[in-house]
Amino acid sequence: MNSYRQPGLVLTDHRFTVPLDHADPGGEQIEVFGREIVAASRAGQELPWLLYLEGGPGFGARRFTGAEAWLGRAVREFRVLLLDQRGTGLSTPANRQTLPLRGGPREQADYLAHFRADTIVRDCEFIRPKLTGGAPWTVLGQSFGGFCAVRYLSAAPEGLDTVLITGGLPSLDAHADDVYRAAYPRIERKVAAHYARYPQDVARAREITAHLAEHRPDSAGHRLTPESFQSLGIMLGGGSGSHQLHYLLENAFVRTPHGTELSDTFQEAMRGATSFAGHPLYALMQEAIYGQGGRPTDWAAERVRAEFPQFDAATALAGDGPVLFTGESIHPWHFEVDPALRPLRETAELLAARTDWEPLYDPERLAANEVPVAAAVYHDDMYVDTAHALSTAAAIRGLRTWVTDEFEHDGLRAGGPRVLDRLLALVRDEV
Repeated sequence: MNSYRQPGLVLTDHRFTVPLDHADPGGEQIEVFGREIVAASRAGQELPWLLYLEGGPGFGARRFTGAEAWLGRAVREFRVLLLDQRGTGLSTPANRQTLPLRGGPREQADYLAHFRADTIVRDCEFIRPKLTGGAPWTVLGQSFGGFCAVRYLSAAPEGLDTVLITGGLPSLDAHADDVYRAAYPRIERKVAAHYARYPQDVARAREITAHLAEHRPDSAGHRLTPESFQSLGIMLGGGSGSHQLHYLLENAFVRTPHGTELSDTFQEAMRGATSFAGHPLYALMQEAIYGQGGRPTDWAAERVRAEFPQFDAATALAGDGPVLFTGESIHPWHFEVDPALRPLRETAELLAARTDWEPLYDPERLAANEVPVAAAVYHDDMYVDTAHALSTAAAIRGLRTWVTDEFEHDGLRAGGPRVLDRLLALVRDEV
């Protein structure tokens, strides 16, 4: 272990060796990384543990600088573990560089089948007694981290003292098709709200889309296409995302000796915003997190989008309607335009065709839940369907919800201590 300090905090890095497949504990092992953080003034005290599970899938835990955001509130009473879920951050990362160590696409897909919420929870239960001495801990799950928390309640509630969920109550039984069928109308509402705020962006987006359709430029090996431009709509799910998108679009074009071209500034910003180099598991596992019931996910977002022709860029350009941005969806073309994903296309196809996904949630166990649970549900959340979330909330015994339109999906980041305070007050019957 390696301990060091930031202002007001003591940080300790932990590395745990866990089974790749917990059903075969003597088999292949991988490494999982967690960063313990405690207030410097309380470093030597016995404190309850709070495990933080990041959103995603595919993102390592946030790297804080000092006691900022919700972390400052948490360390007032907890010893916090920021966990890099397997395959992310420093936890045996899975990407185009490392996955070929597994073998070919078939071996890679079989390996990644162990990277869903069920196995992440098994990792947590493997780690917990090593840190807490066997005591249960509080889990704070953001977005996909909340999906993992609901799995935790289904599979190992004895390891939980309290569960806090922000923007992450999954449907217990929806297929990926159902998830995206609910998502596209939400995304369309977010786009309409953006264009109402910035009406000048309607013409600007059409002009950019038409240019990309004709020229399809390359930015550091990343092909910029109308579809990848539309995917910038993922920004609209955050509190300041509409403003960020507007600023990105406003300097799209520049005059050159050869005529009007897309500016280097815009191309670099678009490439950075649409690249999966830093989180390839998001693209590989985005639909697999919904896999249940013996059905393949089979590129659900792509298939379901055909039911919403207003999202087709060519159709929009052929008429006079606006180009609609898309949101949190992964498509086969992602594995063609992004150099971080291109070598993993066949692996992604095999994951999309997989049918042996185990059920993730146990409705009977959740209906008998005895763990205190509170969840922030963001009204018209672009990433997690509010109706699905409230249905699941009603299915978990004792769960208390805070439904709010004060924040978007990134409320834990934007609201920081206030969001955590509210959830803790709910589970402690203080409100």
